[in-house]
Amino acid sequence: MMKAQEQNPPVKVAVIGLTHTHVHWILGREDRGDIEIIGIVEPNTDLAERYTKQHGFSMDIVYPTMEALMQEVQPEAVTAFGTIYDHLEVVEFFAPKGIHVMVEKPLAVSLAHAKKMQALAKKHNIHLLTNYETTWYGSNLKAYEMVHQDNMIGDIRKIVVHDGHPGPKEIGVNVEFLEWLIDPKYNGAGALTDFGC
Repeated sequence: MMKAQEQNPPVKVAVIGLTHTHVHWILGREDRGDIEIIGIVEPNTDLAERYTKQHGFSMDIVYPTMEALMQEVQPEAVTAFGTIYDHLEVVEFFAPKGIHVMVEKPLAVSLAHAKKMQALAKKHNIHLLTNYETTWYGSNLKAYEMVHQDNMIGDIRKIVVHDGHPGPKEIGVNVEFLEWLIDPKYNGAGALTDFGC
């Protein structure tokens, strides 16, 4: 039986922004064969150099703007790992080009931004995805299967989840991430948005 990546060519992906450190998961997955990173947009060359060196990419695929990227490559999809405030701009730029967009959680800093993004995705018939990291945890998938498919524990009446960490500074996020993560404008409301989304 052929592997999925042998049946389908890898999706040509561009990474827009590197300041959200969940970007390491996308930069580190190219060896799985389902994606090919063909470009990165990051105006902070120091950050771009650190991450491209860490993950074995050439600085030749790093561009300072989305416009510069599109002059050189044609991605099928983009992933946004900048500030939450930047998500709307990424969708406004790529949706009219028919390019699918995945943004890091949460989707938007406000309902107004979210509605604009939704309208653009519908108008231009693109997929607009939000990377809620816990949705791809194997343990959550198994719990879903046990509850909804195998009906192992009966009907769910209430779920209580306790989750979190001491804070971004306390767990040592890098300065480029912390700079906007704690800013209410660029993150939408700090921890309330990040964990409450």
